Amino acid sequence: MAGASSFVAVGAGLLVVASTVAARADEAALRLAGAPDGALVVSKCSICHSIDYIPMNAPFLARAGWEAEVRKMIKVMGAPIDESESARIVDYLTQYYGSDAH
Repeated sequence: MAGASSFVAVGAGLLVVASTVAARADEAALRLAGAPDGALVVSKCSICHSIDYIPMNAPFLARAGWEAEVRKMIKVMGAPIDESESARIVDYLTQYYGSDAH
């Protein structure tokens, strides 16, 4: 009986690995607007979450909304973003993904 439970555990582990690889493959296909600070946004934001949150929130967030989101990520979530990076990130998000940019 121990063999059957080991087989199930290994199968479950392989399923988790396969779904993780599939999720990473989908993420790799997502590209943000090409701009000088696009790489900064990807490097800082993808530390904690998928970058697909950015275009998903674009219809709802103007500059004040993006400022609040970035501030929350720093203050509440502990994102490692300094003040100068924060301003650049907000400028980028507002210009390319602000609700008034569409």
